[in-house]
Amino acid sequence: MTERKPPGVSFETFVDRQIREAADRGDFASLPGWGKPLESLDAPYDELWWIKGKMHREGFFALPPALALRKEAEDAREAVREARTERRARAILTEVNEKIVAALRMPPPGPPLGITAFDVEAVLAEWRADRADRA
Repeated sequence: MTERKPPGVSFETFVDRQIREAADRGDFASLPGWGKPLESLDAPYDELWWIKGKMHREGFFALPPALALRKEAEDAREAVREARTERRARAILTEVNEKIVAALRMPPPGPPLGITAFDVEAVLAEWRADRADRA
């Protein structure tokens, strides 16, 4: 695409030719999202859509740290329910417990934390019982 537009050729013709040649070479065939519908196509228009998308991609949270940790604990509880192995469930709980214990030692700014570390063995007992019920 570093080729310059030759004199006497309209911009539209020049660009159309480059797009057609790139499509013939297959340059567009392996783009991410190829053949998938656009995300949020049916969602109402939001003026800040690109800012929210950028924040999501970069891992920024709009919630205060205490609320974000509460949300992470809820998500961890759900992830444990869906975990395929006990080892994975234990790893999820251990990871979130480390964050909760650290936050309890040095409370983050914002609203009170309002959560305690998970009792790993009790949660895993529930996980085992749930697995037995499904089988």
